[in-house]
Amino acid sequence: MKPLGLADLRALRATLAQQQLEAQQREQARRAEQAARQQEQEVFARSVGPVTPLRSAPRAELHTPKPGPVPRQRELDEQQVLRESLSDGVDAESLLDTDDSLSYRRNEVGPDVLRKLRRGVWVVQAQVDLHGLRRDEAREALVLFLADASKQGWRCVRVVHGKGHGSPGRLPVLKAKVRHWLMQRQDVLAFIQARGPDGGAGALIVLLDPPRLGR
Repeated sequence: MKPLGLADLRALRATLAQQQLEAQQREQARRAEQAARQQEQEVFARSVGPVTPLRSAPRAELHTPKPGPVPRQRELDEQQVLRESLSDGVDAESLLDTDDSLSYRRNEVGPDVLRKLRRGVWVVQAQVDLHGLRRDEAREALVLFLADASKQGWRCVRVVHGKGHGSPGRLPVLKAKVRHWLMQRQDVLAFIQARGPDGGAGALIVLLDPPRLGR
């Protein structure tokens, strides 16, 4: 290592002296600020006078459980897929057969299922009322209802679509749409027109395929 010359030593001494001076100036500024703050506190205390701290009232500690995370994006994606799965352009009559009484059953479902539905063998566990809704609103409400029915494990439900008396021309437009939508569902085994006390021509009794593990 090259030894420092006289000029180098002088420069180093000047640098150290400058650093020491700056440190002293910072310390003086800190002390001056602290003294000014203390003086302000004393002036405030003299102007206010003696004070008595307020007693704090006892407060109960409430531990509110935080809600769990909601997979909103996944729910929106599932709803979109379900909505797209019910098409208005599908000829449902060509997919599966219907009988003269406007009832319906899948090909693999025996005719005795329709007889049991008419006799009320399966108890109606829930219903959705689509009466008065627009087409897209009714389709979305039906999709969400059937998804909820699958989660709850319901077997028999009622879908109220109305008789169409309030539609233009008094034609039951929604009634036909609901039947077509139901025929496209894999979880719909059969449905019949409801009996008079259950809604008559304005409702359907729907038999659902129970959800299976791993499906």
